[in-house]
Amino acid sequence: MKKSPILPGNKDASPEKNTTDSRKRVQSPDMPSGAAGRLNIRPQTRRLTQLAFLGTLALVISGLEWMIPPLPMLPPGAKPGLSNIVTMFAAGSVGLIPALVIALIKGLFAGITRGFTAFLMSALGGLLSTLVMGLLLRCKANPFGLVGVGILGAVTHNAAQLLVACALTTPAVVGYAPILLIFSLITGTATGLILRAALPALNRLC
Repeated sequence: MKKSPILPGNKDASPEKNTTDSRKRVQSPDMPSGAAGRLNIRPQTRRLTQLAFLGTLALVISGLEWMIPPLPMLPPGAKPGLSNIVTMFAAGSVGLIPALVIALIKGLFAGITRGFTAFLMSALGGLLSTLVMGLLLRCKANPFGLVGVGILGAVTHNAAQLLVACALTTPAVVGYAPILLIFSLITGTATGLILRAALPALNRLC
């Protein structure tokens, strides 16, 4: 697992140094040679565990967001998009492809619970915003920081959803663009600040 240039504190799994023990260790037949006395997790298993944990966390946040009542002056269904915290973290620490998988899982969850239109809006917005955030996090000279990346991700997410709404309903929904831009600045800033505060805990868990 590559370390992200933006997300500090990411640690690759590394084998512990061999130590001697005067007592004879009992080796489990299920453990490979040399792994007695300690847990030996394969990298593939570790990555699947990370993906499952982060995917579940993203779904929980998305589900909680849909309990928020409609926000005034915003188009129906507009939500803060705080599950982008998870996809941004995944893109910067686990990898862009796993982060895109999490975004797609969120879209499928929206489709199952709220229908095909919700799937299109969630999947397209989530995939494009995750792609943008992932590419920015991998730039060696990233001038934006977590807050800037969060804002650009939110702008991309809302722009993609607005395009879907325009295609499925009427071009008149483009009139929501100015208020959605302001909304993106607020929610993107919140996403970046929350991720910055949550990084130590997420790094320990992942």
